[in-house]
Amino acid sequence: MNDKITQAIEQVCKQLFDSDVVVALERPDEQFGDVATNVAMQLAGTLGENPRQIAEKIAAGLRETVADMVDEITVAGPGFLNIRLSDQELWKATQHSPLQKYAGQKIVAEYSDPNPFKILHAGHIFTTVIGDAIAKLLELAGAEVHRVNFGGDVGLHVAKTMYIVLQQFDGENPTKLADIPEEKRSEWIADAYVKGHAAYLDDEAAKAAIIELNKCVYQLHADDDHDSPFAQIYWTCRQWSYEAFDVFYERLGTKIEKYYPESETTELGMEAVTKHIGDVFEKSEGAIIFRGEKYGLHNRVFINQQGLPTYETKDVGLILKKYQDYHFDRSVVITGNEQEQYMGVVLKAIEQFLPKLAQATTYIPHGMLKLTGGVKMSSRLGNIVRANDVLDITAEALRESGHKPEDYMLLAAIKYAFLKVRLGRDLVYDPKESVALEGNSGPVILYARARARSILKKAAAAVDTSNNTALEANERSLLRKITEYTEATNKAIEELMPHNICTYLYELAQDFNRFYEHNRVLGDPREAVRLRLVASYADTLQAGLQLLNITASDEI
Repeated sequence: MNDKITQAIEQVCKQLFDSDVVVALERPDEQFGDVATNVAMQLAGTLGENPRQIAEKIAAGLRETVADMVDEITVAGPGFLNIRLSDQELWKATQHSPLQKYAGQKIVAEYSDPNPFKILHAGHIFTTVIGDAIAKLLELAGAEVHRVNFGGDVGLHVAKTMYIVLQQFDGENPTKLADIPEEKRSEWIADAYVKGHAAYLDDEAAKAAIIELNKCVYQLHADDDHDSPFAQIYWTCRQWSYEAFDVFYERLGTKIEKYYPESETTELGMEAVTKHIGDVFEKSEGAIIFRGEKYGLHNRVFINQQGLPTYETKDVGLILKKYQDYHFDRSVVITGNEQEQYMGVVLKAIEQFLPKLAQATTYIPHGMLKLTGGVKMSSRLGNIVRANDVLDITAEALRESGHKPEDYMLLAAIKYAFLKVRLGRDLVYDPKESVALEGNSGPVILYARARARSILKKAAAAVDTSNNTALEANERSLLRKITEYTEATNKAIEELMPHNICTYLYELAQDFNRFYEHNRVLGDPREAVRLRLVASYADTLQAGLQLLNITASDEI
């Protein structure tokens, strides 16, 4: 719809004034029309004419070229063009045509990034939900999206976990792995990490032993050792971690295509960093660093004094590995904003020797998740809020509100609560608010859709799809709001901000409630045309929920 109007205005401007203009359409208040533009005021400076007179000329030209699409074209104020579309054109505009900004592009979306040998905490749900929604927006915009994540299967956190495991097993005794119940494996690994971290901080002997174990883990990968007792324990615990991730993602409705462990990116990163010592990186006190201060950033170590790579070097290897695997047009990396400065340094370092890959990388930081009370999540301490804890407390909130804690409702409450907040802001998650049946919540949108589907199931009349029935004012207002879905999705695509979808769905549901309160559908003489409105409304809610990766049900 908007494309046709835009093209018509541009053609009229070319014919009348021999001017090439870029027309931007806006949504005015409904009383003025359906779309508006200030193109006359843009032209006034160039042409040296009164903008209102220019607008009148454009309006006259448009009345001839788009007569079949519009009911009225008026000029307001200093030269605004207000256009009221025909009812038939409004119906056509319900056929969603999102912006194909990424058509034909191959995009790797990296998010979630849990570490083996640690626990999945609440922040992992947050970043996974956000990553899913952004990946969906990229797909809607025409991209071929590959969802991946990156996790540390080497490094001090692994050594801390292995230190406690070896203590509990009285040394390298892999047969004792059989003593760990399957349902307790991920918790057991997480508990070992917390204890290992405490030992590292409080006990110098333990710290020294952990540092040595860290070297052993790297050597295990260098030797491709799967057979030694130490290796058997390591590989089994790593596999248990990945199995826990699979269960977690399946429940969230997420499909991660590839897990990138740090052990697979380390060698590539080390090669790239050592190759550029002198021109990009430099030696400093026995370590290899990147002087980010030259670019207004922090200096960071890429290879430590023990000759081991830091996270920075592994991230260099990661971007190389992702490109080797996918030859992407764009890489999108989504993390919490506590890593924003870190990522800035890594990308600036890569820019010095791989500028195209750095430029093809879009980094999207999001805020931090806290529960009511303001407690931040940390997997280093024993007082973490685990991913399953968020699911459990939300399920309890559903039970307290009188609803069955079915997974689709549970996940709708959580996902919508996470996504309705503008990306970048911290979120204080309130489980009771997330399940509320009043206000802007996931269950509210689910019930709105289910209510519309129920109306359609009870209908006796056939839906009027003729486009010939003139709309009443209230019907037209609702239809106008339904047509705004494409604009909401386009804005979300342009900004990669899923909250735009949530805001629109909530506004649409409110508009429908006002319509339904004063306009009977079933049994009304206008039932057929109103059923079409209800069907279009339900379909639009469904499309928006799918974009947020939220499953809906007709039976609630």
